[in-house]
Amino acid sequence: MKMTFCKRQICRQRGAMYQENVVLCGANSYEQKYYFNPDFESLPQSVKQELQVMCVLFTEEIGGVLLLEFNEEDELEFKIEALEADARFDEIGSALKIKKLRQEKQELLHSLELYYKTFFLS
Repeated sequence: MKMTFCKRQICRQRGAMYQENVVLCGANSYEQKYYFNPDFESLPQSVKQELQVMCVLFTEEIGGVLLLEFNEEDELEFKIEALEADARFDEIGSALKIKKLRQEKQELLHSLELYYKTFFLS
């Protein structure tokens, strides 16, 4: 499985437009890697660390690949991908974990959406 974290090829920032969703960050349990989109480097270090911990712990517990993306409506969404042959991946657990994270991290996720709309899209 080849992972492409940054799906939009051109940044809306600097006057151009992305073609697809904008990936904020993601973690891959297969390659044991974490990605943070450098276009969001101006976020506070504490926020970047919280995102990293959240994504890595998710993939360690559930498996697969987790991406946090801003969709076309500028909302932050959780995207999960897994290999079909991955017996370790917990599809039901992933939905429950995302629901839990959305509740526990509601303030953080809302702040990231506001940041995206205010600083990234302007």
